[in-house]
Amino acid sequence: MFPEICKIGPFTIYSYGLMLALAFIISSWLASVQAKKENVSSQMIFNFSFLILVSGILGARLFYIIENINYYIQNPLETIMFQHGGLSWFGGLISGILSAVIYLKKHKLAIYKILDLIVPFVALAQAIGRIGCLLNGCCFGRVSDAGLYFPVHKGILIPTQLYSSILLIFIYIILRFLQEHSHRQGEVFYAYLLLYSIKRFLIEFWRADNPIIFFGLTLFQLLSILIFAIAAAKIFLMKKSTK
Repeated sequence: MFPEICKIGPFTIYSYGLMLALAFIISSWLASVQAKKENVSSQMIFNFSFLILVSGILGARLFYIIENINYYIQNPLETIMFQHGGLSWFGGLISGILSAVIYLKKHKLAIYKILDLIVPFVALAQAIGRIGCLLNGCCFGRVSDAGLYFPVHKGILIPTQLYSSILLIFIYIILRFLQEHSHRQGEVFYAYLLLYSIKRFLIEFWRADNPIIFFGLTLFQLLSILIFAIAAAKIFLMKKSTK
């Protein structure tokens, strides 16, 4: 809706990039505050958050490019145009988890303890980032009379970005509740995967930017089912092992 916030001389401040920056600043600060409560180095959490941000963005971008490879072959310069949007959460999830595990093992830190600490704030960062998607006009929904007008698409569309942001706020609240109460290590992390996969599966029915590929479902709905199954199985095994 408003891809550009303003221009300062030759520099342009893009809404997408601004929201990503705000998402990192707010979420990493809140995570560092939580770290102090759990006797974890806040500086380590900030460094860890920055690593997840960079690796997540790179992985999300790579996944999105692969998903839309024909477009990027024809428009190679678009691969570096992050201000136009184009990040895939699933790619960011894979690269983020891989880099997190490598970092935590290298520093001999408890993997699930740190993931449980930071993952609620990841959900919050996503909620803020989706506002960037809304302003940018990417990750758009289907045409609808009960929606918002998007100039870039020249039509009234379902504001799936806004709905995603609201649902992610609820996920953040639920995860913070779990975090502040007694839980098994890893439970908050897998609860995030469980809740996010449900959210993404449902939102995909309203989105218009992902093609249906199998049984009326998009690629991201199929991936959501897989992640939901893994997360549900892990939580079940955690609960079963303590009985």
